Amino acid sequence: MSDNVVIVWFREDLRLEDNPAFFTACQKAKHIIPVYIFDDQNSGRWPLGAASRWWLERSLTSLAQQLKRHGNELLFFKGDALEVLSKIAARSNAAAVYWNRLYGPAQIERDKKVKSTLRQSGIDAVSLKGNVLIEPWKVLNKSDQPYKVFTPYWNRVKQLLVNQPPSIYPLLDAIPSAPKKLPDSMTIKSLKLYTGDVDWARDFPDYWQPGVGGAKNLKNTFIDAAIDNYSNQRDLPDVDGTSRLSPHLHFGELSVNQLWFDIWQSLQSESQATQQQLWSYLRQLVWRDFSQYLLFHFKQIDEQPFRPEFTEFPWQHDQQSLQLWQQGKTGYPLVDAGMRQLWRAGWMHNRVRMVCASFLTKHLLIHWHHGANWFWDTLVDADLANNSCGWQWVAGCGADAAPYFRIFNPITQSKKFDAKGNYIRRWVPELAGLDTKYIHEPWLATEAKGKQTGLELNQNYPHIIIEHSFARQRALQAYAQMRR
Repeated sequence: MSDNVVIVWFREDLRLEDNPAFFTACQKAKHIIPVYIFDDQNSGRWPLGAASRWWLERSLTSLAQQLKRHGNELLFFKGDALEVLSKIAARSNAAAVYWNRLYGPAQIERDKKVKSTLRQSGIDAVSLKGNVLIEPWKVLNKSDQPYKVFTPYWNRVKQLLVNQPPSIYPLLDAIPSAPKKLPDSMTIKSLKLYTGDVDWARDFPDYWQPGVGGAKNLKNTFIDAAIDNYSNQRDLPDVDGTSRLSPHLHFGELSVNQLWFDIWQSLQSESQATQQQLWSYLRQLVWRDFSQYLLFHFKQIDEQPFRPEFTEFPWQHDQQSLQLWQQGKTGYPLVDAGMRQLWRAGWMHNRVRMVCASFLTKHLLIHWHHGANWFWDTLVDADLANNSCGWQWVAGCGADAAPYFRIFNPITQSKKFDAKGNYIRRWVPELAGLDTKYIHEPWLATEAKGKQTGLELNQNYPHIIIEHSFARQRALQAYAQMRR
């Protein structure tokens, strides 16, 4: 067995720059074998959703092209990761396998098995820090227990990162070549990641450029143009006030450490007002870490309520209302706009995500599992930790959750954050002709006014499926019943 050959196992780290496993392997080996294994059978309860598959196929294409420019190639395989890695190592006479850690329970279980078995076979197995700012076991409270509330977690992580910003692994000018003896590789297309049987993702390319290039373009645009107004605009869905970097971060096309470092450097030379905007965004990056942290320490959070009393919550079984919510046909324009943006673009503005999630769980009293499942399949940035923790937060059953009595009013939220109705008009075109006075409550428009604008309630746009004050009172009664 030669120490000259090392396998680099890519997962949610589809980049070459600031990639700990890739950089370290390149430093130690004469030859490297970059591989991607589609191991959906070991993904636990959450096989990859359709929108994620669409993104992954294009992201892998981007990574393969980048490696080719450096004189190497990305090999593709499908099946059990341990079996595949063992076969590659045997065929290539590889001495080691390097990868970056993941923090979900199914991935941890798989990786432990891979590491143990490879080492028993005489193959070195090396895992390095994954795509988080600080690894979950390094941040504990004074009782050596994991934090359950975000603010003290944020204060501790902020202190650690200020004192020691994350290290960045540079992009190498030259990388080791592949060995002459390589196993046969599949093609990206033969992995059948995105089959396109239902062409609902046909508009995704209008909104996204998966891969390192797209990530860098968005990051630079955000830092140069949008960050100065981040706190003021991030809740406004009709403007590009957020970074939209979440899918690039999830697939590891952009390192969260690199993003933190770039913004941290900007902090040093900016005005106090801009520094406040930057800190506001950095806090969001730490919230992303907090979700990974919770999933690591509380391994059932994707399935079980963080607050156990919610196992007794009287959820409703209403398939018809669930389908209307999924289709953006609730009669509440902001909710419908968000759900239609999700379907067309594979993404939804975060403020609107909260409103849509609150509507499902508190207006309709439909279990947050159904919302999490729908988002998992339709979001290009679907991330198990963020998705699970976000839904539990809105439903009131998660860590640091929104109070049970906080029930978003979709009308007042619409008036506050989409005051001119531009977001609604873009995604719910049948309402585009309504005056701003009626855009948030189209049922108030007179019949004559509606006909002038082409609007006919219950014909081309639905009437509300549930009245807000009734839904709010019902939700409060349900919470009271649970608490008893």
